[in-house]
Amino acid sequence: MNTKLNETFLNQTVEKMVKSKKVFSAALCVEDGSGTFAWHGAAGEMGKDDTYFIASVTKLYVTIVVQRLIDEQKLSLDDKIAKYLPAEMVKGLHILKGTDYSNQITIRHLISNTSGIPDYFFHKQPSGKTAADELLAGKDEAWDLDKTIGLIKNLKPNFMPGKKGKANYSDTNYQILGRIIEIVTGKAIGEVFREYIFEPLGLRNTYAYSDTSDDTPTKFYYRNKELWIPRYMASVTVEGGIVSTSKEVMAVIKAFFNGTFFPKERINELKQWNLLFGPGIFYFGVGLEKLFVPRIASPFKPIGEVLGFWGQTGSFAFYNPKTDLYFTGTTNQINGAGHQAAGSAMNKIIRKAL
Repeated sequence: MNTKLNETFLNQTVEKMVKSKKVFSAALCVEDGSGTFAWHGAAGEMGKDDTYFIASVTKLYVTIVVQRLIDEQKLSLDDKIAKYLPAEMVKGLHILKGTDYSNQITIRHLISNTSGIPDYFFHKQPSGKTAADELLAGKDEAWDLDKTIGLIKNLKPNFMPGKKGKANYSDTNYQILGRIIEIVTGKAIGEVFREYIFEPLGLRNTYAYSDTSDDTPTKFYYRNKELWIPRYMASVTVEGGIVSTSKEVMAVIKAFFNGTFFPKERINELKQWNLLFGPGIFYFGVGLEKLFVPRIASPFKPIGEVLGFWGQTGSFAFYNPKTDLYFTGTTNQINGAGHQAAGSAMNKIIRKAL
């Protein structure tokens, strides 16, 4: 048990996450790998057991599913997506400088964000606007794969699939990957999550959001405006539509790293890092992220790797092997202030534990 992490310190840490007045609610769960230390709390507009949208932390669950399907010999990372998807969907998906690279795209490219396919959410359209603009303004609309594909085929790809040193965060990759998962399993992605993850771990408060009248998840904000877009959240299950609690996300990330779902030695195979710029600076591997922690942040006690996943709403699930500490929670804030608050809290706790 880490005796440096006391109740007072952790309560002060989670309270500080909402003191900037740019974050209105926060949940934080901290546990060690041995099971001898566990703490969770909340501040602002939510309680520690409240549910929330885990947003792109969902992608860590996708990594689990893909690894399970590999073990079941239902797919391979190096399979071409054309093996699973209709030809008319694949054709014209990635045309760069007059060459159609669509048939070269693999599952590995999708899950590592190295396909070059534009992100339907933040990529600028010919009008100069993005899909995010209207959603963040409160215009709630569904974004299914067919709608996404229709948009993407009219946008310029970022680079050739698998170009060395290149990666671009793209929710489009995960929408396509979700369809492939549904095809090889014969089940909707929400059902796949339930069968492969939720039920085996006994998660009672975790589910794929589908009922647009369900208003129980904690609301998230864009700047100082509460944003409620249920139709959108119900349509993007594979890229960010899971609802859970910090305690139950903790169960998932610990299972991810301790070998419950796939051999833990395989984690090293996921560490094929490319630097990304998004909510903060981080690296993206094969369905796994690594936080960029500058040495200056802890010059005398290096923090080491911080592995896991960010969510666009300030949700997070990370593991620091050096201290054997796991972190989960959310700040329910889209504009970056929440990521900064969560990142600062995790760094502070890790430094305290060293």
